[in-house]
Amino acid sequence: MTTTTVLGAGAMGTACAWVLAQNGQRDVRLWGRSAEFTARIRETRRNERLLPNAVLPMNVTITSDMTEALSKADVVLVCIPMKGLRDALKDMAGLIPSDALMVSTIKGIEVSTLKRSSEIIKELCPGNPVVALGGPCHAEEVVERKPASIVAASSTAGAAEQLQSLLSTEFLRVYVNSDLVGVELGGALKNVIAIAAGICDGLEFGDNAKAALLTRGLSEMVRFGKLMGADPRTFYGLAGLGDLVTTCNSRHSRNRHVGECLGRGKKLADIEQSMNAVAEGVLTTRSVHMLAQSKQIEMPIASQVYSMLFEGKSPREATEELMNRPLKSE
Repeated sequence: MTTTTVLGAGAMGTACAWVLAQNGQRDVRLWGRSAEFTARIRETRRNERLLPNAVLPMNVTITSDMTEALSKADVVLVCIPMKGLRDALKDMAGLIPSDALMVSTIKGIEVSTLKRSSEIIKELCPGNPVVALGGPCHAEEVVERKPASIVAASSTAGAAEQLQSLLSTEFLRVYVNSDLVGVELGGALKNVIAIAAGICDGLEFGDNAKAALLTRGLSEMVRFGKLMGADPRTFYGLAGLGDLVTTCNSRHSRNRHVGECLGRGKKLADIEQSMNAVAEGVLTTRSVHMLAQSKQIEMPIASQVYSMLFEGKSPREATEELMNRPLKSE
């Protein structure tokens, strides 16, 4: 029996463990940092706080013990928020088998180093093949067996195909892609645009404004990605346009929720304090802003999101500045 370990007992980690456990031939382990929290999940077989509708099968071992979680694992799914990824891997690096396939579900860019999750994993787990998952995949819908399609990307031959075989079910279809950079950047950038989309909703600007925002937001994603070494075509696929549409419109989207609250006049600190989970787009906005400035990439929407989050600019002032930019061709 092969062993798959899921690091992070949040909504996505719980959903990944649930999906993997549908194949009863696999030993699945779900690791969470909090002993109290994981004990509660182990007792009820549910993540009652974040994903109460999913009952974890008995072939899922739930633990806060790193050694128990990682022993003899051949696949390790990393579902830890970006801000905690580096510290977690430093603690675990000596426990992760050197030949284990490392899989990142993280959609963000580290603020301190401006690195993508796969770069951090390769730095701390050198020699392990790395795959990034992208695309529209809300955990809440996956565990209800609602059809979804995602993409697995890797620069290591055969690694994405291995994960494709592992995760694909009758309700989850996995495509493969060799553009690791593009898939990771698509997942990060769409969260920034999703905050803007939420602001649009909070201000009740309507359908025309939302459609224009997504269209021009996608243009920024393509421009940024191309200059960072990604294949522009990736942004028109599941990891780009697909994830963008979902995150900007879904009631499940944490980043859209943050934006909507901002649009209604709430303060960022109060919004984040009231949430049960992390909205990766907030810190990613800072990372994207820093990269765009250093590489002189024009990102008008992302720039205004940064100003609203970190410089106190009002949503209406940001909107006026965007609408009054010099006229140009599409």
